[in-house]
Amino acid sequence: MRIITYSTPAKVILSGEHAVVYGKPALVCGINLRLKFSLWEQDRKVEDKNIILISQIVKKYLKKAKIDFIDKKFNYQVESQIPIGQGLGSSAAFSVATAASFLKFYSGKDFAKDEINQVAYQIEKHFHQNPSGADNTTSCFGGLIYFRKEFDFLKNINILDFKLPKNLTDKLFLIDSGKAEEKTAEMVMIVKENYQKNSAFFDEVFCDIEKVTKTMVLAIKNQDIDLFAKCILDNEILLEILGVVSKKTKNLLKQLERFGIGKITGAGGKNKGSGFLLFLAKKEDALVKFLQKEKINFLKLSLDNKGVYEQS
Repeated sequence: MRIITYSTPAKVILSGEHAVVYGKPALVCGINLRLKFSLWEQDRKVEDKNIILISQIVKKYLKKAKIDFIDKKFNYQVESQIPIGQGLGSSAAFSVATAASFLKFYSGKDFAKDEINQVAYQIEKHFHQNPSGADNTTSCFGGLIYFRKEFDFLKNINILDFKLPKNLTDKLFLIDSGKAEEKTAEMVMIVKENYQKNSAFFDEVFCDIEKVTKTMVLAIKNQDIDLFAKCILDNEILLEILGVVSKKTKNLLKQLERFGIGKITGAGGKNKGSGFLLFLAKKEDALVKFLQKEKINFLKLSLDNKGVYEQS
């Protein structure tokens, strides 16, 4: 029995949350938390509606692309290190891994990452209605990505030829503010409803977020930690204006101020937690002691530059 397994990374949005849905750029990086999806031929009935729909999306793509394939029954397994609903792209990693696995399972062929990403985006639309495509793109390609979507048919994906410098990543943490009560699609809808009420104001906010994103690219390229820290602060303030940071999360950030500066990463949350925070520490040891004492879950940021790949 041949088993097809693809592995995909989580992601962290460094800058550009929500604004990326409105045609502004996002700066995103792959991180070394992984999801594995395994698929093999087996005569059984699959009952998971999401898996059935994903298999149908892949077959539809193969038919449209006029690629020969064999429709066959299957079984599957998912293994994941990525927390669900915490802003780290668990659904995007799942979409990319399933797309890659089903493409090979049905056709017997290897596909370029561009093609895998196209199919993964169609799967993401099932989960999130109006995704930007930044999450699945980062999970597919890994590394540091500058992403902008003008339209569904026009996306600019720039895989930057430089990385987050070690003197920066050594100070970066992911801190759990608590799982968001709302799903990503709900948070996107909250911003959309606010935008429709006052588009001129929110256009200005999105333009300010764009400026922060561009400045952050330069801060990383020039290894300017102070400028990077300012970008994190400015980004968080703008996300709070958008209304995607809960009171609980704001209070946590206030508590953490003496150790450094942080922001939400991902869609956020209004009522309870807002998912993981991206946190730049100026006092790493003191921060770790505080988090351990308060029993707050955290991770050191570890980057991924591989993206999706098949495991033998």
